[in-house]
Amino acid sequence: MTAIYKREMRSYFTSPVGYIFVAVFLAVSAFLFMQFTVQAGESSSFSEYFSYILYVFIVIIPLITMKSISEERKMRTEQLILTSPVSLAGIVVAKFLAAFTLFGGTFVVASIIYYIPLAKYGTPNTAHYICSVIAIILAGAAFIAMGVFISSLTENQFVAALGTIAAIILLLLISVLNNYINSEFIRTILSAISFSARYSGFAAGVFDYSAVVYFSSLTALFLFLTVRVFEKRRWA
Repeated sequence: MTAIYKREMRSYFTSPVGYIFVAVFLAVSAFLFMQFTVQAGESSSFSEYFSYILYVFIVIIPLITMKSISEERKMRTEQLILTSPVSLAGIVVAKFLAAFTLFGGTFVVASIIYYIPLAKYGTPNTAHYICSVIAIILAGAAFIAMGVFISSLTENQFVAALGTIAAIILLLLISVLNNYINSEFIRTILSAISFSARYSGFAAGVFDYSAVVYFSSLTALFLFLTVRVFEKRRWA
């Protein structure tokens, strides 16, 4: 598992993917931070910045997940991995952790850097800030697991990227459908599975344990489904 994790991490930086991800994320997040905190004249207000970061995932998450498994199928190296002395779960988790490390490391470093001017020129609520950072990391983990799963379904990286983009958009905007639905039961269900609705508690400064369970469960579900895809392909 460790060998596969190292191999995946190395692949991000022996190709342009890792550098493009870091550059795009830092550029976009810096712009949003300046737009919604410093230029707004409210250096201690950052909830809107974190809310918009969720929508940045539509573009950046597919960058690091689209090739995670689909490339193995395209290059015909998948059988080498499937026959390696590593469990299928270990293979999937290693690929997930590599993508999550790239995302999480970049996001945490950016969050620390952005917090410095907030603390220097304003009076930010540190607990609220940390809470928001944790929420974004949890949401990112779920999206990455979903992207890895979609990547396992096709050998075309472009299709994997488009599928991940569509899935992220659906989960982020599904609560918008509530404005057009009269059934309270359906509205409740849509709110329960919407990422935006689940994040709203964190945005208000409340550590929502049910949202933590939701994001963690969704991450575990997609990793489990990816393992099942591998199992089916191994014996096909």
